[in-house]
Amino acid sequence: MAASIFNPVRVRTITAGVELTSALELDRVAAAVAFVTRAKHSFEAKGYQVQTVRVAVNPVIASLAPAARDKTLDQLRRIDELVASQGAIFNIGPIATEDRSDNSLVEWAISLVKSTQAISFSTAIATPDGGVLPKAAATSAKIMVALANALPDGLANFRFAAAANIPAGTPFFPVAWHQGPESFAIGMETASVVERAFASMRAGDDATEKLRSALNEVLTPVEKLANEIAGSERRQYLGIDTSPAPIKDRSIAAAIEAFTRTPFGSAGTLEACSIITAALKSVSVRTCGYSGLMLPVLEDPLLAQRAGENRYGIRDVLLYSSVCGTGLDVIPIPGNTPVVSISGLLRDVASLATRLRKPLSARLFLVPGKKAGDMARFDDPVLTDSVVMKLD
Repeated sequence: MAASIFNPVRVRTITAGVELTSALELDRVAAAVAFVTRAKHSFEAKGYQVQTVRVAVNPVIASLAPAARDKTLDQLRRIDELVASQGAIFNIGPIATEDRSDNSLVEWAISLVKSTQAISFSTAIATPDGGVLPKAAATSAKIMVALANALPDGLANFRFAAAANIPAGTPFFPVAWHQGPESFAIGMETASVVERAFASMRAGDDATEKLRSALNEVLTPVEKLANEIAGSERRQYLGIDTSPAPIKDRSIAAAIEAFTRTPFGSAGTLEACSIITAALKSVSVRTCGYSGLMLPVLEDPLLAQRAGENRYGIRDVLLYSSVCGTGLDVIPIPGNTPVVSISGLLRDVASLATRLRKPLSARLFLVPGKKAGDMARFDDPVLTDSVVMKLD
């Protein structure tokens, strides 16, 4: 109990990055898993609760022809068995990075999720150099539709996202990927810090400064420990993704409502999103990844409740992403949503990321057999029940 009081934030992830060849070297993955396990123990020794440890690699799959890609499945199954046995999860990065149609990726993605349990992946729908990738967005939409029925309750889409301008070294899945020397990054759960900072505000307080100060107080010790680990392990430390990742008992919607004093989605929500992001991007620690506001509907019971009350919609979340946000994350949509509608929404996300030169992603959760307004229920410890949201 004392440790949780001393460290009021949880570490959502310690993510190691390693660069592999097309052989997908099992020994290098094992070494990375061993590293994040040691790093987890170092954090736990300081009283932190570490939710997950992860390994991300370079987008080696994206460079392979379909036949060569198919041959990687057996090795990926071996990797999956290894990381799952150690309580870790694994990300192969974007499986497509160029603007081309590739229907063979759809069947490959189905095979991957059906034969593994701890592997996540993405596709690139916008890049800093290439801008919006419309053909890749269409392929990504097809993958999402196919994955909706690959596992019960549409759970396969939890492991896949379309990524726009996501930089290497982002610790959060499923968009994480790696480039360069072996490294690691930290992702945090700081929604409760945001809520406490806003709840304690008094008249005349500067909200951004109040939150920045609160974040610095909890993140500085995290960075100190991360630097110590980097030195002892001789592994590059990339920084902290300051995105205040919520979880069932720590709500980002509650944090925003502590500022607005009104339900999430009401007037003032956009302002709160902007203030939070300004603080996240001005902390004194080294940052990486999104470092923006996450609004994952299926991971935050209050967000899900407000969606059920029709206080906001998908377009509102996209609007909030223009001043903050990470995009559209675990948004429940009807299971029969057509590819063309999803593709259009993905191009919207990609266009926003390109125009604003920021990282955004879309993890859309098609719920089989459900239409807009229906209640979706999940037998999963991470996901909360939610109304299915209208896309168009």
